[in-house]
This record gives sequence, C-alpha cells and structure tokens, in this order.
Amino acid sequence: MLREQLDLTGAKPGCENGDCGACTIIIDQMPQKSCLVLAVECEGKKITTVEGLQNAPIQQAFLKKWAFQCGYCTPGFIMNCHALIETHPHANELEVENWLQSNICRCTSYQEMKEAVRSVLSGEQL
Repeated sequence: MLREQLDLTGAKPGCENGDCGACTIIIDQMPQKSCLVLAVECEGKKITTVEGLQNAPIQQAFLKKWAFQCGYCTPGFIMNCHALIETHPHANELEVENWLQSNICRCTSYQEMKEAVRSVLSGEQL
C-alpha cells in the first residue's frame, strides 16, 4: 500500500518476509518491517516513512559519516536508527549494536552506521 497506492517509495521491497529491514517504517515510535504489517492494522496509528523525516539529524549523520554504499537498505536503516535515537537518547554501544542487527546491509557499512548513530547521540555538530 505504501509504495503502490500512496507513492511512498522510501520503504524498499527486499526479502518480503521480515528478515532484511529494507522496508522499515516507524509505527507509533517503534520501527516495524512494513512487509509484515497489514494496512488495516495501522488504523489510528502514527506512521512515519523516510519521506516524513525531512532532514532528521540521523540523515545528515549518514551523509557526513558515509554510512551508505549502494543506498538500497539506507532508508530502512535510517528509520531504525531514528527510532533508536528518539526512544533511547542515551543508548550505549550494546544497544546501538542490537538495534542495527535488525536490518541487513550487504555492502558492509555497519561501522559507519554506528558512527553516524553515535554522532547524533553525542550531539556532534553535523
């Protein structure tokens, strides 16, 4: 529905079974893999896609820290990292690591993604 009916193409189709996280969106402040959620389940809930972030600090950090390569998985990671920062503003290294494990990047830029999250959590000027 997001991609085909609402033209919100930031949530990418990947595995379509909840493993890769390319389709991650935020529903009521928590990251969710949209391929596992029916539209009817979202009635009355606040849904945010990457299109709705509009230059959130994590987006700028991903650019500054080169936390992307091909870019296909990037919107899902940005949504997951944004939710982490919003819900756990004092997240430690283990929490960051755990949250990043829910998405898959085949281009292996996890280190840069961790640096991007840490930069936002620490209040680094972007």
